[in-house]
Amino acid sequence: MKRILFHLARYDWLLAGAVLLLMAIGLLSLFSLSAVSSIPFFSRQLLWAGVGLLFLIIASTIDFRLFRTQGFLIFLLYVLAVALLIVVLLISHRIRGVEGWLQIGGFSLQPVEFAKLVLVILLAKFFSKRHIEIYRAEHLFVSGLYAVLPTILVLLQPDLGSAIILISIWFAVVLFSGMKLRHLIVLLLLAAIIFGAAWQWGLAPYQKSRITGFLNPYADPQGAGYQMIQSMIAVGSGGVWGKGLGYGSQSHLNFLPEAETDFIFAAFAEEWGFAGILGMVILFFILLWRMVRISMKAADNFSRLYALGFAAFIFTQIFIHIGMNMGVLPITGITLPF
Repeated sequence: MKRILFHLARYDWLLAGAVLLLMAIGLLSLFSLSAVSSIPFFSRQLLWAGVGLLFLIIASTIDFRLFRTQGFLIFLLYVLAVALLIVVLLISHRIRGVEGWLQIGGFSLQPVEFAKLVLVILLAKFFSKRHIEIYRAEHLFVSGLYAVLPTILVLLQPDLGSAIILISIWFAVVLFSGMKLRHLIVLLLLAAIIFGAAWQWGLAPYQKSRITGFLNPYADPQGAGYQMIQSMIAVGSGGVWGKGLGYGSQSHLNFLPEAETDFIFAAFAEEWGFAGILGMVILFFILLWRMVRISMKAADNFSRLYALGFAAFIFTQIFIHIGMNMGVLPITGITLPF
């Protein structure tokens, strides 16, 4: 009993409260949309929310710093993540044009989500031992290979959004580790080359049309620009206070595609308005602020880089999702955390 109370006293309740409120918002939004969807998104999300909370409680009793001395275990997890990404390419069926899901029983799982977390741990471990020698180009090269391999596999699915997040995790950990300006310039040039190669050989035609449609969605309002136009209409129609839970016309009349996943922010904005968006953004800010604060107070370099890398992972996913829903970023099929 004393041990349980000790763990409860050490919880960051502000961080936990932000996560629980964001989960509640997500469940309310899916409950509203469940009336117009034949797929039980709400019941599935409720189930996985319960599973996630259970794992959260279990994981909170484990000192994650054990990974600091378990290099072989981390490498095995990385190999497993890469293997799952390969298996997905070999046996999975396309869902919305992407071969990114494994069917296990009645559930669909995306191995790339596991790969994102493993990459954060791997890079934190890698640079925590080499933070004094980060200026050496070979360390940047080796760490880049760790990130590029799963990124290429994800691009082959093709899942551009998740590929961007994997590269963002690597870039953030490298940046927080400390690097010289010339290395940063070289990395930006390499990023431009990789994007050019991905555009030429890695992206599917529909993904290219999404990017070009982002530049001028009204050039093809019934085709490439349709999703973005409907998303912007939904966000704008919410006004200050929103239309109310269950009264979002764009989502409930099926004008807004993938309202339960890729465009959940637009569906939420239509029903909750600017006030709801502001509240949600504040919760995300609290979440990221507490993560960064934890990293700054960390006693060792591994813990600091792990917390910062995970914060970068969450921030990138939030930024891309909200940006594409508001029409300021290309549509990449990234969902909103929690």
